Amino acid sequence: MKILRKIIEVNEDLCDGCGQCVTGCDEGALQIIDGKAKVVSEIFCDGLGACIGECPTGALKIVEREAAPFDEEAVKKHLAGMEKEPDTLPCGCPSTHIQILDRPSACAEANQPKHFESPEQDSTLSHWPVQIKLIPAGAPFLKGADLLVLADCTAVAFPSLHRDWIKGKVVMMGCPKFDDVQEYAEKFADIFRTAGIKSVTVAVMEVPCCSGMPAIVKKGMDMAGKKVPIKEMLLSLRGKVLKQS
Repeated sequence: MKILRKIIEVNEDLCDGCGQCVTGCDEGALQIIDGKAKVVSEIFCDGLGACIGECPTGALKIVEREAAPFDEEAVKKHLAGMEKEPDTLPCGCPSTHIQILDRPSACAEANQPKHFESPEQDSTLSHWPVQIKLIPAGAPFLKGADLLVLADCTAVAFPSLHRDWIKGKVVMMGCPKFDDVQEYAEKFADIFRTAGIKSVTVAVMEVPCCSGMPAIVKKGMDMAGKKVPIKEMLLSLRGKVLKQS
């Protein structure tokens, strides 16, 4: 039976499919389907509008109309099901599907021939995606991980990134100058609360705009009330390690 109540309405002409409203809805009522945000079920939407503040295009609004009543028990079951399968991200883009990349076994890797005359080497990346904004705190590859947090430019500057830094670590990349600092801190706080992170290495360039990344990670740690061993790396513009602490 439907009742007259408040509920979220999505203007698909304004929606760009960014997915920010999805993460802003604690009830899981919104999903990105065919590149647009949609209310997946009326019974999941409480009509309070917490997701509206996350929308950068103004595509969401609260309307009053006849709708199925909000069902808190159904929401709990819905959220439990979502937690079991964190294999895709809110924006719906195929390139953001969570992947754990296959690696050869330790035995097979040890028996691979060494190429002393060639600088070529295999990628040691173990997962996808790598951008901080795109990695959900519940991603399976974060469990018990050693994190490598890279300011974006370090990947271009450091010549032996895969050989010396990435192997055995979960990579998270971002730019503390152009991205949302508070969003980053909250993301790291969620990860530190839930993933059992073992250690963190933060690598930045010598330029001022990079200096905020270690502080962001530490703020997330403080917000989560966790103490995780952290190592800081400072690179020159030519990729030389200037400082380790």
